[in-house]
Amino acid sequence: MTDPLDLAGTDDLLSPEEKAVRAAVRQVCDVSIEPYIARWYEDGELPVVRELAKELGSLGLLGMHLEGYGCAGMSAVDYGLACLELEATDSGIRSLVSVQGSLAMYAIRRHGTEEQRREWLPRMAAGEAIGCFGLTEPDHGSDPGGMRTRARHDGSDWVLDGTKMWITNGSVADVAVVWAQTEEGVRGFVVPTGTPGFSAVTIKHKMSLRASVTSELVLDGVRLPAEAAFPEVRGLGGPLSCLNEARYGILWGALGAARSCFRTALAYAGDRTQFGRPISGFQLTQAKLADMAVELTNGTLLALHLGRRKDTVGLRPEQVSLGKLNNVNKALEICRTARTILGANGISLEFPVIRHMNNLESVLTYEGTPEMHTLVIGQALTGQAAFR
Repeated sequence: MTDPLDLAGTDDLLSPEEKAVRAAVRQVCDVSIEPYIARWYEDGELPVVRELAKELGSLGLLGMHLEGYGCAGMSAVDYGLACLELEATDSGIRSLVSVQGSLAMYAIRRHGTEEQRREWLPRMAAGEAIGCFGLTEPDHGSDPGGMRTRARHDGSDWVLDGTKMWITNGSVADVAVVWAQTEEGVRGFVVPTGTPGFSAVTIKHKMSLRASVTSELVLDGVRLPAEAAFPEVRGLGGPLSCLNEARYGILWGALGAARSCFRTALAYAGDRTQFGRPISGFQLTQAKLADMAVELTNGTLLALHLGRRKDTVGLRPEQVSLGKLNNVNKALEICRTARTILGANGISLEFPVIRHMNNLESVLTYEGTPEMHTLVIGQALTGQAAFR
């Protein structure tokens, strides 16, 4: 029997263990998040962020693709499937997990000292400590090399001054990974958020990612010991390596938002009657649904292919950009098309469509705008860098 959500039978490409991971994530979303997410979005808050982090940590979802230090050590495909299910509930929930695991925890795991790993990773994996990742600044998004945050030596200490903007988890975080200019180039620092001079202000008035904590970080003479710095990494290669990890999760996650909207539109079209028949019986509606199904299938196959590569030979940056650019663009198109099928009901929070559509407007430009990913792919094709 045909599954309208899986016309190509891509589920046959998953192992029983991978399906079990997906089912476990879906269950926690259905029980602990789905009944409340529309209200959280409408209220513009995530009031249970700490409780939710602990619950997700208890399932091994935080830093789940990392090895050791309390992390689950699961595959890239497992992690991708988890991101898809989380974002099928809400992009803000997937962002909580992505920033915790693929940005803050990954940075500490890959670039940190053994002491930093032992201090933070077990607590972060359990959801007992929340992390954030401070790279973007008010005037430096796509061009992080122009960042103004500075770290200077003062005796054996480091002193940090600067501002970071649009930081997920910022005002609830226990630890921030902050990138700053130094005399040696860009370096990363592990900053406990209780350090004097560190403050975080929640950003209000968002119309997207409303069920997510987004903050501005201010570092005003934040004094850190020498061992707070990542010891080896210099330059933008450090933060960009973390961004590639997060972008990988996004290329899966966006498909979850798309699937939720496609499922909603398919059901609505079968129930909604106009001119004496369900609108699913009209050719133009069927054309929309068919196009949505094709793009959802294509995106899923691309994500699964990239996941298998990541688990075997690894991914190059342009391959991650290929996935993020295609899947987010197509997911946003699917959500917008679903909105048209629902008509006026498409803008109501009684249905998930407008929430996913608005969220994906942020997903489209964070972790690299479409323009930047296009140029990454263009450079891989031509050998010419066109960023400047």
